[in-house]
Amino acid sequence: MRKIFTPQLLTDLFKQMPRPHRIGLAAASAFVGLLILLPSEKVEASRHTESLILETGKRYPLSISVAESEVISELDDEPQWQTFKVKSGDTLAKIFKRAGLSPKDTYAVSHAGEQAKTLVTLLPGDKLDLNVINNQFAGLRYALSPTDTLYIEPQADSNDLVSRIDTKAVEVRYNFAQGEITSSFWNAGVAAGLTDNQIMHLASIFGWDIDFAMEIRSGDSFNVVFEERYIDGEFVGYGDIVAAEFVNQGDMFQAIQHEDGNYYTPQGRSMRKSFLRAPINFKYVSSNFSKARFHPVQKRWKAHRGTDYVAAVGTPVMAAGDGKVIEAGYNKFNGNYVFIQHGEKYVTKYLHFKKKAVKKGETVKQGQTVGYLGSTGMASGPHLHYEFLVDGVHRNPRTVDLPKARPIAASQRSAFNQIAQQRLAQLNTSRRIMLAMK
Repeated sequence: MRKIFTPQLLTDLFKQMPRPHRIGLAAASAFVGLLILLPSEKVEASRHTESLILETGKRYPLSISVAESEVISELDDEPQWQTFKVKSGDTLAKIFKRAGLSPKDTYAVSHAGEQAKTLVTLLPGDKLDLNVINNQFAGLRYALSPTDTLYIEPQADSNDLVSRIDTKAVEVRYNFAQGEITSSFWNAGVAAGLTDNQIMHLASIFGWDIDFAMEIRSGDSFNVVFEERYIDGEFVGYGDIVAAEFVNQGDMFQAIQHEDGNYYTPQGRSMRKSFLRAPINFKYVSSNFSKARFHPVQKRWKAHRGTDYVAAVGTPVMAAGDGKVIEAGYNKFNGNYVFIQHGEKYVTKYLHFKKKAVKKGETVKQGQTVGYLGSTGMASGPHLHYEFLVDGVHRNPRTVDLPKARPIAASQRSAFNQIAQQRLAQLNTSRRIMLAMK
């Protein structure tokens, strides 16, 4: 028989409990009752919600604040750029196909103005950004350089595509480097923090006055002011050398770059001469100019009226100055050779080429490649034998006085003087800083 719990029964059971148990149960009951009676915002909200009855299939308006609406609109209009890295053999058509675009899109983009022609020569490793919305072309972005970016986009009022190039502003800062030569000019340049290109550029600036293969000595020094380029505060590369000085065997040579890109002495004389001191990039020299030398092949003493430059086989050899090729041939003594006439007074000769790069009768410019170093003819090893003749007489190309180029134009003198004063001040500041650091 099941027992029914009536209020009277519960009261009798409560009276039969020990006194401590009755006190504890009464306290717990009072606490629970208090919680039920106290108002709550969560309960109140729940009451209002319960009073709203939603019908199935019916739309209800949802109010959104202005700020929230603007955020959603901006997100909808924000371009969804995808980056595609150019692979070997890639074309614009292949990349567009990977992006889900049609050949029609490819044609339209490649004909979107003159700037779009740069897309014909995509290089492996380049990155192409595409904006594709619902499989429709909505924009292209392609970095042409650290400063220039190509954009191709549909016009706002038509389906026609337009192209433009956005150019970021470049900030130019000046830095400096100094070095003293102990073993070689190249090693000193590297130790000073110069790049390979900067070292070669520095040598070319003074190449009309100093033979870097022959005349560099321990204790020589250099001081350089050069440009560094920044975009949005980020370093993007080196610019020109704007000022430099080189102390060679006690003689100081200084060069200032003018607005025309050429270099002049602080007094305005051109650093460029009619002839280079050396027709080959410096490596090292095996035999100096002398009136008597023991010939390594003929095994006898004879005059050596030229300079031998040793370098790797195939090293390009340059014309020392503008002129006309009067001889270009081969014989058992000279091997492959080239002779160049410079005006009425000067002749330069280049012997033992592996291969000639010019023919008799050609006109050549200073710095133009006329042949490639080798060991043809009567040569003990790969080298260039170089001779310099003045009025038919052999002269030492290292020490002969060379005709100078024209000085800076009179109309540019005032502007150059201002630049020269600024650059000399930078060189002096650089020198003082380095002395203080030592």
